[in-house]
Amino acid sequence: GSGKSTLIKSILDLIGINAGKISIHGCSHRKVNSRENVAYLPDRFSPPAHLRGLDFIQYMLRLHGSDCNQKKIEAVLDGLELDKSVMQESVNKLSKGMTQKLGLATCLLSGKSLLILDEPMSGLDPRARVLFKKQLAQLKQQGATVFFSSHVLADVEEMADTMAVLHNSKIYFSGSPEAFKQQYQGKNVEQAYMNCIEDKVGS
Repeated sequence: GSGKSTLIKSILDLIGINAGKISIHGCSHRKVNSRENVAYLPDRFSPPAHLRGLDFIQYMLRLHGSDCNQKKIEAVLDGLELDKSVMQESVNKLSKGMTQKLGLATCLLSGKSLLILDEPMSGLDPRARVLFKKQLAQLKQQGATVFFSSHVLADVEEMADTMAVLHNSKIYFSGSPEAFKQQYQGKNVEQAYMNCIEDKVGS
């Protein structure tokens, strides 16, 4: 309820903004071409029930204009432990975790330079979380940027170069996790977050 999903939807021009301006790669977010290098996964991902998993991936890759070959698709599916036989099934038969993996796979395969992911690890079991983080690390090495929201502050500390604390629709901090821990005297990001919120609410 702090405004994370609203912020992401505003960036993508899915909802209007009342003030300020948003730029993506130096271009106004109101222009369609500002999003040509963006892949997005919403917080409540629900693919069309009439499609098979593999059909959905191929459909999304066509929309993204990605030229992924079958070998690369299989590599990403293997990296997320998405069983290829399961991908032949209708998506309405997939569990929450498998559905989330499907959405993540399409973003990872999109070839876009900016991935915007709203609670990307929601519904993933611990092993799937580790596998996904490994995939993101590979993307980072390739020069891609991942903008994600999360309630799990340990993930933020582990993965983020830059973070922002959004609370009560206000940004209380923006900078590196290390700077955040130093400023709010926390041995980890979780502790610093509690100190930050208490400081801001009390002031």
